[in-house]
Amino acid sequence: MIRIEKMNETHVPQVAALEKICFADPWSEASIRREITNPLSVWLTAVEDEKVLGYVGSQAVLGEADMMNVGVDPDHRRKGIAEALVTALVRQLSEENNHSLALEVRLSNAPAIALYEKLGFIQVGRRPNYYRNPREDALIMKKEWEV
Repeated sequence: MIRIEKMNETHVPQVAALEKICFADPWSEASIRREITNPLSVWLTAVEDEKVLGYVGSQAVLGEADMMNVGVDPDHRRKGIAEALVTALVRQLSEENNHSLALEVRLSNAPAIALYEKLGFIQVGRRPNYYRNPREDALIMKKEWEV
């Protein structure tokens, strides 16, 4: 059974390994580790039998959060893990008196855009050439809620 839990030290190496699998420009293990003690950060993991299958991370300032990363092991995609992670993140952020979550997503990432729209995010802007490897625009999406 998959559990959603706050990222802790034991999760960091697995999250870093997933970063390398999921992204062309991954965060380092040291950068991920620093998020555990960052008071502005909320990072959650999807864990099954002590294996991290996915993760999501955010940072919030004055009630507004930005999703930094979301990644799911390729062998476990299309099973609702990303949806569960983002839903749990919104719940956690709301409990911490935040009122919005923004994110950037590759213009070509139709499955992720569809997921975010399903979860109530709307497009609020575009960042030209935001991504490298390959170079691509990002859509800025945002979800707001009452605290």
